[in-house]
Amino acid sequence: MPAPTMDQAITAATPYGGPNEPSYSGVTSFMRRKYTKDLAGADVAITGVPLDLATTGRPGARFGPRGLRAASANIAWGKPFPWGFDPFETIAAIDYGDCFFDMGHPGAFADAIEAHARTIVRAGVVPLTLGGDHFVTYPVLKAVAEKHGPLSLIHFDAHSDTWAEEDKRLDHGTMFYWAAKEGLVDPAHSVQVGLRTWNDETHGYNILTAPWIHEYGIEAAVSEIRARVGSRPVYITFDIDCLDPAFAPGTGTPVPGGLSSAQALGIVRGLTKLTYTGFDLVEVAPPYDHAEMTALAGAQIALEYLCLMADARR
Repeated sequence: MPAPTMDQAITAATPYGGPNEPSYSGVTSFMRRKYTKDLAGADVAITGVPLDLATTGRPGARFGPRGLRAASANIAWGKPFPWGFDPFETIAAIDYGDCFFDMGHPGAFADAIEAHARTIVRAGVVPLTLGGDHFVTYPVLKAVAEKHGPLSLIHFDAHSDTWAEEDKRLDHGTMFYWAAKEGLVDPAHSVQVGLRTWNDETHGYNILTAPWIHEYGIEAAVSEIRARVGSRPVYITFDIDCLDPAFAPGTGTPVPGGLSSAQALGIVRGLTKLTYTGFDLVEVAPPYDHAEMTALAGAQIALEYLCLMADARR
């Protein structure tokens, strides 16, 4: 084992390799990755978007990126279970810091997030975005689809986020309506997982509700998702309220009857060898969390994304 050092988020010489410092100290980046704005040589850029002004319920997700980074220190060691390998021996992952926007100019939020994501995507780097409320996915999708074309969206959530509207608003419940309408995603080859709130219109999305998953299980869900997305370019978005509030109380719009952590992790882990273009984990609201359990679940899911990428290259 290499000699212990501190603050590897700053001092690490390479984006490869695991950390070697206590989980309770040091500068906190996601999974102890090096903080840098240099995208050269990176495979994945982990970045935060601390926005919660598009929420329709409780605010607080602006603290999500910071909470997820802190929680990730508890799992940033060894070989993740059940993968049995260190993803950072295979992929170069950096912490790109947070997207900046002026809170006094809400009309400019979406453009700022899109430009931030576009910088990452145009460098040939996969973005892993930490929200923030779920609206942040929309401008990121615009940047990713600009390069890859219409995407197959794998969307974990309690809500469809496809409620129709005539005028585009800053709203975390309508952005996948617009994503489909604008051709950013192909609903026929996209899947919404864990839904348990009603919407009269599907807008062409395939839906695996939470009760369906409870009845048919993880393997059936994985099979359905893989059949829908095939070899198309894929983007995964995970709203932490897909989990039941028993597993993720720290979120803005919790809905009983959701997936367990084990179910969600089982499904994500089954999505190997797909053509990934981007990932996000959103709606963690630390002010409503208990013992960091929501942030820890979110950090674990984001780690699974990194393992999926590493597994594809092994």
